[in-house]
Amino acid sequence: MNWTTLVSAEELHAARGRDDLVVLDARVALGDRAAGPALYRASHVPRALHADLEADLSDMSASGQGRHPWPHTSDFLARLESWGVSRDSQVVVYDAGDGALAAARAWFLLRALGHARVAVLDGGFTHWNASGLPVESGEVAARPGVYEAIFDGARLLDADAVQTHLDRGGLLIDARAAERFRGEVEPLDRVAGHVPGAVNRPYTSNLRDGRFKPAVELADEFNALLAGRSPTDVAVMCGSGVTACHHLLAMEHAGLPGATLFTGSWSGWLADGTRAVATGD
Repeated sequence: MNWTTLVSAEELHAARGRDDLVVLDARVALGDRAAGPALYRASHVPRALHADLEADLSDMSASGQGRHPWPHTSDFLARLESWGVSRDSQVVVYDAGDGALAAARAWFLLRALGHARVAVLDGGFTHWNASGLPVESGEVAARPGVYEAIFDGARLLDADAVQTHLDRGGLLIDARAAERFRGEVEPLDRVAGHVPGAVNRPYTSNLRDGRFKPAVELADEFNALLAGRSPTDVAVMCGSGVTACHHLLAMEHAGLPGATLFTGSWSGWLADGTRAVATGD
């Protein structure tokens, strides 16, 4: 059991009961903070623990860093320890379905700490249920663990670092829907549009029928977008640094590791009110 990107429902089911396995339920409904915990308590993968996007996977007290600021290292390490995660744990994260809210975010948080054995359940809880696999309800108690690490700051970019990245010829991929990228609609942030110089690849391009495309197919698509660049010359973004992690997961699954995350993303770009905004394609 050495899963580092994706794991199937059948593989996870077969591994139930292993002492080194920690399963996290990261389901969320934006705009309704109570929905994720309620969904978890009603039904979840056996032994899964709840990981809340705002309470556990973000630092909502931070200002000027977008709608879902990257958490402080010590806070996230404390959360890992409360879940019983250690450096030797095999962690599996799932959300309602496609991984964008917010399983891929949890996956990258651990990857940025250097934790190799963490994977996203392909197809999420939707596929688990459709496969007729067992569920349970209520809360699950964890045995506290010990976790020591620091985030790899080189993989986490703020707005200034993103501008430098673009000035040096780096590629910035925006994972939002095309109409948001073009500035035709903006349901969440105060200004519509995109970072000048960014290119658009909606995160849904990584999926087919709610699950990730095969690694070879993803590699072909991303390599076409990279146009000869190394994955380390790529930064990804979205609205608040959550769904962008879907691209990081897809690229690593495709054998293209090393891209960076614009943690504040579009909401972070707009924070100081002075940065340029582009619209259209």
